Amino acid sequence: MSDHPTSSSTTRGAGAGRLLRKAVGTVATGVVGVLVVRIAERGEPGSLPRKTAVRATRWGIVGSRRAEAAVERARLSAGDIRAQAYADLGEQVPPPADRSGGHDHNH
Repeated sequence: MSDHPTSSSTTRGAGAGRLLRKAVGTVATGVVGVLVVRIAERGEPGSLPRKTAVRATRWGIVGSRRAEAAVERARLSAGDIRAQAYADLGEQVPPPADRSGGHDHNH
């Protein structure tokens, strides 16, 4: 028997590593967020910790808006490429999938 891991166990390990890195990043972000809020709560409206918390929050909002715009541009570009590929094959582009099925409850 070989001492080398199989490709499926290697793939599984790589996936677990990615998931663990994402989880650690999410937890770290949450901890930093809680610390910023607690420090800001102690400060007066014009104090440095509060100003810093407001600035960091503003950067987060701007950053998330830019990320959302980039994702939308990528989605539209992928749709254009897909449509062109269908056109090159002489086929009509199928309509987007209906993703509302199975989601019949309110939030």
